[in-house]
Amino acid sequence: MIIWIGSYPKSGNTYIRSFLSAYYFSKDGQFNFDLLKNIKQFPNTEFFDKPIENEAEASDNWLIAQKKIRDERKFKFLKTHNFLGNYNNKPFTTLDYTLGAIYVVRDPRNVISSLMNHFSLDLDEAYNFMINEKKFTKSEHSDFSTYTHLSSWGNHYRSWALTKNFRKLIVKYEDFENNEYETFRDIIVFLNAISNRTERVDKRKLEKSIESTNFTILKNLEKNRGFSEALYSNDEKKFKTFFNLGFNNRWEKLLPKEMIKKIEISFESEMKEIGYL
Repeated sequence: MIIWIGSYPKSGNTYIRSFLSAYYFSKDGQFNFDLLKNIKQFPNTEFFDKPIENEAEASDNWLIAQKKIRDERKFKFLKTHNFLGNYNNKPFTTLDYTLGAIYVVRDPRNVISSLMNHFSLDLDEAYNFMINEKKFTKSEHSDFSTYTHLSSWGNHYRSWALTKNFRKLIVKYEDFENNEYETFRDIIVFLNAISNRTERVDKRKLEKSIESTNFTILKNLEKNRGFSEALYSNDEKKFKTFFNLGFNNRWEKLLPKEMIKKIEISFESEMKEIGYL
């Protein structure tokens, strides 16, 4: 059965994934990038038996791939940026294959500048990216097996937050800065509960996992070793920094007032619900 780590792009998914890989897949909580191989991204080429030719074929095969995962009769973490809804009347996942989910949400006023860096967008392009209800991403180096339907930032959040199909934990990215230990502890408690694990939280390993996945450490690891999930910048002819600003991404200092207002108007109801307004 699948436990999803879901988020809109550039919202802290890889941060949680790093922590979980250190806690569950190391002996002592010491993180390294190789551990991320235990938590793969879905959808992706390796989950399909044949090349995927288009968006419709991708959505036709989501549940087929997930059935194979369920048939392994193991708990499996999967990272996804997919909108949790239907595409071409085909659901992204169902209770038959999903045990639960962690969904991490981030203030869209900070998401936008991270999108700019990651996808080489200007400010208006990043804003249009976030409000586009038909938005999708796909690796330019693969077929449609990497096709990910995003929708808008607001639709994406609501699709995960409002689902009653399975148990979920909604986590705010900002809580990793303000209540780091408690937030990560709550994630482990939630995961142990939905997977019927009886052991208590290993405090020592928890603390080490938090320490070894500190944003500064992740940034230095990328600087020294590179990071396979960083994207290539055609303009600069080099890989862009994946772990860029982290908690130093402050919309109050980085965004013009006009853009702040546009984002707040576009996502007013969701931002009020989460506590960003």
